[in-house]
Amino acid sequence: MNRRLVIRLLGSILIIEAASMVPSLLVALYFGDGDALSFVYTMGLMLVLGIPMHCLSRPQMTNLRAREGFLVVPLAWLLMSLFGALPFMFSGMIPNFFDAFFEAVSGFTTTGATIMTQLEGQPRGMMFWRAFTHWIGGMGVLVLTLAILPKMSGRTSHLVRAESPGPTLSKILPRMGDTAKVLYLIYGALTAIMLVVLMLCGMNFYEASIHAMSTAGTGGFNNYAASVGAFNSPLIEWVIAFFMVLFGVNFALFYKLLRGDWREVKNNEELRWFLCIVAGSSLLITLVILPNYQNDFFTALRYATFQVASIISTTGYATADINLWPVAAQMLIVLLLFFGSCAGSTAGGMKICRVAMLSKQGLREVRRVFQPRKVQTVRFEGKAVEESILRQVAVFFFAYIALIILGALLVSFEGLYDFETNFTAALTCVSNVGPGLGGVASGFSGYGSFAKSIFSLLMLAGRLEIFPILALFHPAIWRK
Repeated sequence: MNRRLVIRLLGSILIIEAASMVPSLLVALYFGDGDALSFVYTMGLMLVLGIPMHCLSRPQMTNLRAREGFLVVPLAWLLMSLFGALPFMFSGMIPNFFDAFFEAVSGFTTTGATIMTQLEGQPRGMMFWRAFTHWIGGMGVLVLTLAILPKMSGRTSHLVRAESPGPTLSKILPRMGDTAKVLYLIYGALTAIMLVVLMLCGMNFYEASIHAMSTAGTGGFNNYAASVGAFNSPLIEWVIAFFMVLFGVNFALFYKLLRGDWREVKNNEELRWFLCIVAGSSLLITLVILPNYQNDFFTALRYATFQVASIISTTGYATADINLWPVAAQMLIVLLLFFGSCAGSTAGGMKICRVAMLSKQGLREVRRVFQPRKVQTVRFEGKAVEESILRQVAVFFFAYIALIILGALLVSFEGLYDFETNFTAALTCVSNVGPGLGGVASGFSGYGSFAKSIFSLLMLAGRLEIFPILALFHPAIWRK
């Protein structure tokens, strides 16, 4: 274990996080809500710790191996969340440590689950920081670090591999530093476009910024308790629904579009699966909830499409109370909680490519019953999928389900909520969606500190695709 390299990288993370608080500090100074000093104190503390860690820890070897990569990633996210919680505590908006840590983890992991019951009237610098954590965490903390410091270490692909959503790594350029820069340029450009469109739809700059960052990171934090439903604007809802689906697409496809590779984008199998699931689920839920909206098809379609886009992109915005929908619609929503969007996007969940591979693998096993001697391969994106990847997908699925069940079991010992609430709370945290059913449809404030700690770990595990968090508990990763 190259400990000096790990410390140096973590120091870089603290410095970058301190710099990322500057926009929120400027917002706090502009509105004068009394929360500016909270950012000053936090930034000062991070710089006091981060600069010596980065400058004094000079490793003799800068070759980053897989072990260091899988150690730095979970530690970086924990460190970001711990320090990201401090402004909430210093400002008094969330004075309890466990609540503030939960809120920060939910922000960086782009889950969008919240313990806050009153959003209106809060310090606007804090609310901006809350949404900005989504934007940072959406593309990835380490991807941002590589985009800023591309020469900080040797094989940086290990960092991105441990943080990237999906079974394989999307490397669009030979150097990971260049890939990170391109991804963040596309990410920033799409966010800016959405901000402008929302302002044209009637939002002010502050509201548009918060919703653009939350949507881009597929997180769902906003400044109204009624979420997007507070605007009561079909135009805004359709715009946000469109961008939620857009940010659920693999960002490598946007790069291919810019290069003119239209055919490759058109033939992308995961994208076709994703769009078909969105369209099919929206139509089916529309038909189920028609009686709830006086059989008005277009009104039901508007609410159904928005909720489907919100859940499958794991953004977690709401324009309707799904607890009032028929059970069939609620079951479809729970199913979408598992799916998530495309690999290489800012969304959480299992990812569409894994769902597709598992489905094809299951069909192959059925065919083997009738044709046991025939060699059958699973094909995805026009290529035969390696058996090692299929095994990884199967193991990930098992770990994913096991983590949800274990989390629901642990929080149930508090005895505060029923099975539906505990199960969907664990599911929505692992899937990084945010809202659940029952008691967590509007927030997690009713849970105790123990349950919030469990949910925080579930959110981190879900965002990092489970194994980097589990690796922290393996003794071999800590050996020198």
